[in-house]
Amino acid sequence: MIPRMRRRIASTATVVLFLAVAWPVSAQTTPPQAVMPDAEKIVLLLRSTLLTLNDAIQTGNFTVLRDVGAPGFREANSPARLSQAFSNLASQGVDLSAVTVVAPQLAEAPALDQQKGMLHLKGYFPGQPVQINFEVLYQAVDGWWRLFGLSVQPGSPAVPQPTQGSVATTAVKKK
Repeated sequence: MIPRMRRRIASTATVVLFLAVAWPVSAQTTPPQAVMPDAEKIVLLLRSTLLTLNDAIQTGNFTVLRDVGAPGFREANSPARLSQAFSNLASQGVDLSAVTVVAPQLAEAPALDQQKGMLHLKGYFPGQPVQINFEVLYQAVDGWWRLFGLSVQPGSPAVPQPTQGSVATTAVKKK
């Protein structure tokens, strides 16, 4: 099933170049306050993150995925650790490039933890024969949303289950 999907996706995919998995948190010049991004910015964040992951899977080089993350994500994840965390996606031949043309569906309302400056997104990109389930945590860093935690899992189109599967996270110390 996946080879057919990859051929179909390859024929419709466009080349996308992006510099970072980040989006401005606010336009304030004072210390930034985390503000819930609008729907278009959320879609952009998700697409950028999954396309960066897709590039890493396709090339075997997880350096950029690591480098675009928040400081805590970078400290907790070497490129080798990320490669290991997402090895099941690579071994299954998962191609995430369909996220460029498919709109994400959120399974839960976006959650913003203002005190920690964290944005939590959970949902899926619909597809046949597989959908791409995701759970992503972004941290506000110097006015930008940076990757802090990531879970991606191909699944049945009927049942999104993004919390099971490949996960790269940052250890968070509880106070």
